[in-house]
Amino acid sequence: MVLVHGFLDTGRLFRTMAARLGAAGHRAWAPTLRPRDGRRGIPDLAGKLRAYLAAEVPADEPLALVGFSMGALVVRYYLGEPDRHPGVRAYFAIAAPFGGTPTAWLYPGAATRQMRPGSAFLRALAARGGLENLALASFRSPLDLTVWPSRQSRLAGIRDRVVWCPLHSLLPADPAVVAGIVGELARLDTSAVASPVRPVV
Repeated sequence: MVLVHGFLDTGRLFRTMAARLGAAGHRAWAPTLRPRDGRRGIPDLAGKLRAYLAAEVPADEPLALVGFSMGALVVRYYLGEPDRHPGVRAYFAIAAPFGGTPTAWLYPGAATRQMRPGSAFLRALAARGGLENLALASFRSPLDLTVWPSRQSRLAGIRDRVVWCPLHSLLPADPAVVAGIVGELARLDTSAVASPVRPVV
């Protein structure tokens, strides 16, 4: 599993999640993508994710991707690329501003402009392919004041799961989010038992 952080975060954000995923039998890595404020835009960060996966994950390795906040948009954009990693089996979004968030007006830069409600980037992203045949789930909290209203995290075709976490920054470590991802992976592993595809690890 590769976990993609959000705006101004680093891979260290996922320490708790990675440990809990490890305890459940999964391997997780959390790179830091720079610039962390996305000043060159979300496609730029998606290109850095592409380079990381190409260098670190063998082409025949089954892969699940988790994105938090801006990182969920980075992953979503990456999944629409024709040269994405061939082993991607699942995508899990946490507090993803698929519909934008007003807080994106508080900071200058390409990525924050792209995350503003009604942006041309978000409209194009909603129409972008790449989610076919993947296990999908999105997690959001109605108490989140960073990506709000939380319904902005919904996207057609992705299972919408509500958790009651008090703060945006706590969502990646929230036990309900981690348990939800582990459960989704368990269903994916079960469906792959009779398949020549190896389970997600």
